[in-house]
Amino acid sequence: MALLGAQLVITLIMVSVIQKIGNYSFARWLLCSRGLYRYLYPDNNELKALAGVPKEKPKGKKGGKFESNGKAETFHVPRSLDIQLETSPVTPLDVIHLRFYTEYQWIVDFSLYTCIVYVLSEVYTSFFPLKDEFNLSMVWCLLVVLFSFKILLTLTKQYFTSEESIGERSTCIVAFCVFLLLAMMVLIIDESNLEVGVDPAYDSFYENAHKFLENQGLSSVGPASKLILKLSLAVWAAIIGTLFTFPGLRVARMHWDSLRYYGESKAKGFLLNANFAMPFVLALLWVRPITRHYLTVRVFSGMEKPIMTSQAFDTLRLTLVVVTIALRLALMPRQLQAYLDMAQRRLDVQKKEAGRITNIDLQKKIASVFYYLCVVALQYICPIIMCLYFALMYKTLGGYAWSDLFYERQEMCAAEEKVEPRVGADEVEQFQMAWENLKMVFTQEVYRGVFGFATWWCLFSWFITTSLGMGYQTYFRIS
Repeated sequence: MALLGAQLVITLIMVSVIQKIGNYSFARWLLCSRGLYRYLYPDNNELKALAGVPKEKPKGKKGGKFESNGKAETFHVPRSLDIQLETSPVTPLDVIHLRFYTEYQWIVDFSLYTCIVYVLSEVYTSFFPLKDEFNLSMVWCLLVVLFSFKILLTLTKQYFTSEESIGERSTCIVAFCVFLLLAMMVLIIDESNLEVGVDPAYDSFYENAHKFLENQGLSSVGPASKLILKLSLAVWAAIIGTLFTFPGLRVARMHWDSLRYYGESKAKGFLLNANFAMPFVLALLWVRPITRHYLTVRVFSGMEKPIMTSQAFDTLRLTLVVVTIALRLALMPRQLQAYLDMAQRRLDVQKKEAGRITNIDLQKKIASVFYYLCVVALQYICPIIMCLYFALMYKTLGGYAWSDLFYERQEMCAAEEKVEPRVGADEVEQFQMAWENLKMVFTQEVYRGVFGFATWWCLFSWFITTSLGMGYQTYFRIS
């Protein structure tokens, strides 16, 4: 069988590595070995000392109010209390009990293993191009995308199951309607302006599917209409935009806080701003009149040909996606620390308020920041993982090559041989011929349309949601 080749060996080796390397976790290293520190809430004795609350005298068993009923001691302190929180480095023992830690560790580590499998497969196929062999690394990439989608769906589901999340639930519904409208508007834009590749993909799929059904002796008018296809894509796009809404708002908040507290140097400020703006730049690369026309068609004065070829431009887009994801991953600890600093900022805001607060509520306000660290980490990393692996699938299944960025490659002949059934062929040969005909339906044009739109839409949604969050932080946030 064709699958029993070097790709299967790479997959089996990586599965064995996953089983043997259980003690090491890249996800845990990101949280516990990059200098992150958390804030410790003051205990009752410290709060009493700061607020001047007299300590309770020890009482007997019958008069022991707090010991007999088993409830935590509760007392009130002024909101304006001046409290400077102590810090402690984040350790593996601290994060292992956090909510969604298992999901965070799994998606980050599995994404790393998938990246290794993909790189090894790309190296192998660069020397030994695939003919009839299926690229197993695409299965790994698809699994990463599905796992990320499931995690984001689980996080969003929390807003619909909690009785206290009425505002978040309404925001999700509004976001779905808005992104559905945006997606329908995008899908009616002509390919000469926005080259997501949906129309050429449908034309190729329609023609080849019709021929495939005829070869199998089936009568059909063809696959579903283009309207149904675009409506399905619009619904999928609206779901993705909804899942990206709260992660985008959270990332915007962390970016805002990072600029306020960690932008003391111009270099760091530039990296933070570039990290925030790159999704917008990448989304513009699919707008043909703005980017492709100037880089691949127009010949500037003093030049004999355009700046780059069309193939090089396609590879440039994919390369910039990878670079952007790498930059976001490198800045992830800094962004997470900006989130953890929220504990002290909450107390600073509380100092300006009048009235009193119970010790339990004050401690919960501080402890909840660290409690949701893994949730915030998932909101930060899952969208960029989806963008990355959609782009990798777009590159491989779309027939692009990394080397196109450096030298021009001759286009392969697009004509495909038609597989004719042979007289007297047995059932196995007939099945193989049917399978070959089926593969002709899913051409490079189809893959470019599906994964090109998926990649561009994820980048576009990520930019829209983070921009919305940045606008809120600028104009509506009090502190």
